[in-house]
Amino acid sequence: MPSEALQDKIARLKQKRKAVILAHNYQLDEIQDCADYTGDSFELSQIAARSDAEVIVFCGVHFMAESAAMLAPEKTVLLPELAAGCPLADMVSPEALREFKQKHPDAAVAAYINSSAAVKAESDICVTSANVVRVINSLKQDRVIFIPDRNLAHFVSQRTEKEIIPWNGYCITHHRVYPDDIKRARRAHPQAAVIVHPECRPEVVELADEALGTGGMIRYARETEHDEIIIGTEMGMIYRLRKEHPAKKFYLLSAGLICPNMKYTTLEKVAWSLENMANKITVVPEIAEKAARTLQRMLDIPSN
Repeated sequence: MPSEALQDKIARLKQKRKAVILAHNYQLDEIQDCADYTGDSFELSQIAARSDAEVIVFCGVHFMAESAAMLAPEKTVLLPELAAGCPLADMVSPEALREFKQKHPDAAVAAYINSSAAVKAESDICVTSANVVRVINSLKQDRVIFIPDRNLAHFVSQRTEKEIIPWNGYCITHHRVYPDDIKRARRAHPQAAVIVHPECRPEVVELADEALGTGGMIRYARETEHDEIIIGTEMGMIYRLRKEHPAKKFYLLSAGLICPNMKYTTLEKVAWSLENMANKITVVPEIAEKAARTLQRMLDIPSN
């Protein structure tokens, strides 16, 4: 079915189901175009909770749909492609975390939002790439187990006096970027600023002008005086930035910055999921209750 026909079908189904479509910044261009809202994972989950829609179609990966289901338990959350997982989130299990906590009984556990509901349920508080330093500094404990991203753990360890105990996980997409990629990009675009995601390797973050989550990158692009920006995160971000700032030039830092899981969702799958009310995401109530508490503790921390 041609793209325009599919978009029309999705629009009709969306109205019929009283649905809203949420798309992560890393989704395919056509998914971003058909979405009601585009953003980062936690931002979209909060939108889901505030929305008056009865059905949430979450175009992202599994842990994101879980967060939406926990924050909006009265709504139906659909994930168009069940195979869309997150290798980073899969690098920590609740069983392994429980064992690790026994080795560090005096440490708090901070779970990156990029983790499963079951892992969040074993943690004390959640963090995002945008608020990680503020949340870690708010904890009363001096030692903090940080899961599951070791690169983000290193990033926060350089910005806090607390002892950070990292979990040995990493984002396979951001971890593909090396210092030579930045050097090569700067040679090709000497006037451009370089911004990278803090999930990148520490030696990459060190060479960048800024290390920002996706929300921070969007804000930077809006506020900076730079007309050219090299983007060190998943390639889907480039489409959104070029769409919102047509007068500026955006360059992808590395050709390796593609997340296959984020590209699994297609217009066909969105239409199929809406038509059949398929791939409903639910979280076991006991896990959901505990995991939601870790999210709420993060939200309760003052922003200033």
